[in-house]
Formats: sequence, structure tokens, C-alpha cells
Amino acid sequence: MHHPPTRRHRLTVLALGVTTAISLTACGSPTDDAGGRSASPSASPSPKGVVDRDTAATVVDAYEKANNKANATQDAKLLGTVEAGQVHEQAKADYQQWSTFTKKRKKEYTTPFFYRDREYYIPAASSGATWFAVTARSRQDQQAPRGLLVFDRVDGRYKMTAALELKGGLKIARDKDGFAVPADPAKKVGTLAPDQLGEYEDFFETGGKEAKRFFAATQDSRESTKVYNDRNKGETGPWATTSYARQKPSHPAVYALNLASGGVLAVFPTAHTEKTLLKPAYIYNHKITPGPKAAVYNSTPRIAVINTYEGLGLAELHPQKKAAVTELEYRLTDSE
Repeated sequence: MHHPPTRRHRLTVLALGVTTAISLTACGSPTDDAGGRSASPSASPSPKGVVDRDTAATVVDAYEKANNKANATQDAKLLGTVEAGQVHEQAKADYQQWSTFTKKRKKEYTTPFFYRDREYYIPAASSGATWFAVTARSRQDQQAPRGLLVFDRVDGRYKMTAALELKGGLKIARDKDGFAVPADPAKKVGTLAPDQLGEYEDFFETGGKEAKRFFAATQDSRESTKVYNDRNKGETGPWATTSYARQKPSHPAVYALNLASGGVLAVFPTAHTEKTLLKPAYIYNHKITPGPKAAVYNSTPRIAVINTYEGLGLAELHPQKKAAVTELEYRLTDSE
């Protein structure tokens, strides 16, 4: 996928979209274990998963099929029936900002995709998890990056709640029955617990004065720090100041899976505002004209433009290391 300097507007590796609502309540079939083997009548019932593999495949198949259809016409009406969480906020933003997309991006977005080379990571029903994960490629090229998709139960239905590019080399842990092993989001692993990863926003807010104590240096942290350092070097720099402030993400769900290496892979929500304010000398005689994407929400020239960005991140946590954020996706979701 494309990697613009700040990754603030990057397309996700797996297309976002919608499908017809599917209400699924099934757990694992008593005749199928995680590997799909049939149990003999005399054997003890096989352990159940949050869903069985066939049900998980049906959810992904339906999402894939209707996603292509919805993306072709930017049909937002169906969006909330199958998407939730931060990925839902991001997909709605894409549809709202469609008129600002280049022809190339529109073509990429509306080109049909198919989830290939799928691997399902389904927690055991006894784990208390309400979700399952899938890794897959959306292009036929075997060198294409894999994406991590999360489907959670929201309002009694499985909805996609996360979609992020997954770096290679990671092996998600499975238990003796073949089920994925979820991790406690509140349990500290190394420097942070998965539900503390929102502290990453300090890179935007201060350049990482505090965050550097807890987060390893990665491409994402360096790019986020650059956003902070360059905040007043742009076109508006001479007559306005720009600052960032962390916000509570619209949807707080955190998803964490144990890795075979002993670490944890965590999907976390994050958000911040970007405020551009005229300097005192210019307040009475000038106005800031919002950019094309911000103007979708509010096109009025004003003395301050406050943009809200909703994000999703992927991080690796290891007992003896700092947390490493390996992927970030942000979308502009509002402007005032």
C-alpha cells in the first residue's frame, strides 16, 4: 500500500465497505473442532469456538461480496449494519469525502477485491471473547501485504470493527485445540497494557516527550514526531499556529492476541484533533479557508479550523521491550 509521509490519509490495505446484515449466533458445532475434524459419537464433544470456521467464512464471504457492490456506489446506508467501531468511522469518512478523491484513488477504491489466502483465528468460546480475526490478502500477488481483520458481535450481529496491514513474521498463538488465544487488554506486557496504547498520541501532542519512555522508535513514531516538528512549517505557518490534542476515540474496543513468541499483538483505537488558529495580529482581518476534505464538513472561512482524526493502530508488545506501533490508519472525520 501507499505510505505518504505522515500516513494520516493512507488507504487501508483491505478495502472498507458494507454488506447485507447477517445475524449469527452460532458457536462451534459440537461435531467440529477448530481444525474441522469430525468427532466420533463416543468421543467427548469437541471444544467450541466463538464461531465455527464455516460460520466465520460465511461472514467474510458476505462482507467481501457486498463490500465490492457498496464501494462502487458509495452506499453508506448499509454501512452501519455490518461495520462498527473505528473502522466504521473511517469508512464513513471515505464515502463523505468521495468528491475530493483523485481519479486514481476512486478507481482503486471501486476495483473489486477478494480476500485470498485466509487464515482464521477464532478464540475458544470459553475464553469470553466475542470476536474472531482473519488474516488475508486482497490482491492475488503473493508478495502483497496481508491484512488483519477483526469481526466482533455488535447488536447481535458480526460486524467488521478493524482492518489493518499486518507486517510479516508474526505467528499468532494457538492452544492445544487450535483456537487463537486472546490476551487481557488490561494486562501490562512490557511497558504498557494494550488498553494503554492510546498514549501514542503524545507523539503528535508533544513530539513524544513522554511517549518515548514507553514506545520503541518505529517508522510510525518517527513520522508522527515529524508531524509535530513540522506543524508550523507549512503554508499557514507565518500567520497561524497549529497544535494537536489527544481525544477519546469514538469506539474504545481493544483487541489483543497472544503471539507464539510470548508477546501480544494488539489492535487499539486512537484519535486526536488538529487545531490551526490565526495569530493575534491577523485575527481581525483574516480568515482560514479550510482544505477540500475539511470543507466537506464545514466550508466556512474562520479564525480557527479544528479537524478531528479517528484512528486505528496495531502494536506488538513484548515482556522485555517497549511497545512497538507497527501500523496506523487515520481518517479526517470532522471539522469545525
